[in-house]
Amino acid sequence: MPPTLASLVHHSALKLTVRAGEDRLDVPVRWAHASELADPVPYMEGGELLLITALKLDAEDREAMRRYVRRLAGAGVVGLGFAVGVHYDDIPDALVEAARAEGLPLLEVPRRTPFLAISKAVSAAIAADQYRAVTAGFAAQRELTRQALAEGPEGLLAALAAQVDGWAALYDASGAVVATAPEWAVRRAARLVPDVTRLRERPAPASSVVAGPENEDRVELHSLGTGRRPRAALAVGTAAALGTAERYAVHSAIALLTLTTERSRSLHAAEQRIGGAVLRMLLAGEPDHARAVAGDLYGGLLDAPFRIIVAAGGEANGDALGALAEVAESAAARSGEVVLVVPEGNRLVVLACDGGAVVAACCDHAAAREAARKADDDELVAGLSAPAGPIAASAAYKQAEQALSVARRRGRVLVEHEHMAAGSVLPLLADDAVRAFADGLLRALREHDATGRGDLVASLRAWLSRHGQWDAAAADLGVHRHTLRYRMRRVEEILGRSLDDPDTRMELWLALKATTSE
Repeated sequence: MPPTLASLVHHSALKLTVRAGEDRLDVPVRWAHASELADPVPYMEGGELLLITALKLDAEDREAMRRYVRRLAGAGVVGLGFAVGVHYDDIPDALVEAARAEGLPLLEVPRRTPFLAISKAVSAAIAADQYRAVTAGFAAQRELTRQALAEGPEGLLAALAAQVDGWAALYDASGAVVATAPEWAVRRAARLVPDVTRLRERPAPASSVVAGPENEDRVELHSLGTGRRPRAALAVGTAAALGTAERYAVHSAIALLTLTTERSRSLHAAEQRIGGAVLRMLLAGEPDHARAVAGDLYGGLLDAPFRIIVAAGGEANGDALGALAEVAESAAARSGEVVLVVPEGNRLVVLACDGGAVVAACCDHAAAREAARKADDDELVAGLSAPAGPIAASAAYKQAEQALSVARRRGRVLVEHEHMAAGSVLPLLADDAVRAFADGLLRALREHDATGRGDLVASLRAWLSRHGQWDAAAADLGVHRHTLRYRMRRVEEILGRSLDDPDTRMELWLALKATTSE
């Protein structure tokens, strides 16, 4: 505890006497300062015990003392020490009354007690308090380290919560709650996820102080990690602001959790290298070798149907792939699933269990990005394969690449290969290259129609839509079937191609569909 006015009054060597403000002696004293200025307020910072002899004050002027004491109290001075036997044999009544009116503690300092003795007593008490805080901080650091080594982050959080007399929570890279101590704090920690998410948007290291849910407590949030993107976050909730010893404990916890995080990153990088080798073996058609290399690390993933996600990130948003990787890994950690995440330059490959939490989380992440993106954003694009097994891994990878290509053309964040197969081929025609081909193929017919010598394009569309049935197509156009036969011969002459050729009919039909919206 820092020194208080009460501890100074009870100091046997100082012989101080309380003359006013008896009910405010428990206020901490930051420093003892002697000043004979008529207005020392500009030189006060708050928390001082001001020592005076009234050398330049008219201490018997009631109005002057009221103004003097009021200014001291307004400046945060916690107490006034008046030396008797120097200029006044006793503290004037005007000063005592003013101090009582403002509730400012007034201490009588006997002549035999020098101001220096009071300053030394305050300084010694402050030094002793700081020493106790540092000693307690080192003890807390040892306990936190022991718990971290013995029980991991959960043990560390429990020790930290005990040290600060509050609660603590650890969040992963996605902002989800990983662990809390005590257990009753899990709801409070969960309600702070939006604040943690905002903190993660700032470069590490970052911290903020927020009010707990329903102002239940004061919460400090700290990002963890040495990279530009925070790898985790720590929340510490207490009823009041942290003291020096508690601050040491929090900083020690941050350091230990950061070391754990960085060590995990090294292990994670090694796992990714193994995962890359496993993926290459699967794509090369060597599932048995892939299982042997994967061992217990990825082995379970290769024994069940899985899906492959192939994602690409735009140059303007280099964090898009990293964010997707974090989503996949966080979902796997929460659900207990195994996931294989392999960076491939400006692409990312995710291999996860079919129907599991990882695939669902990745799809939800893509949907959220698509809802928030702008039309000209150059960011995440991904394709999702159909379910497959180890033998069909190469086919699943190609499916994911095809879906990725379609997603890029359609301006989508993620496309599932199964949806492509169940949908229509017509959306694939919305491509500049296809439109250019269609325009070139039909240009001669349109130029003919522009002269007013017939309606070959509309006639061709009607004939193709009726599968070459002359009567039905002629009825749709409102012309005689012989007129339609003449027009189709003109189409063949202008294009130099036979309509009996199924490839020609197919190309013309697709060209007409590609230009329908024009």
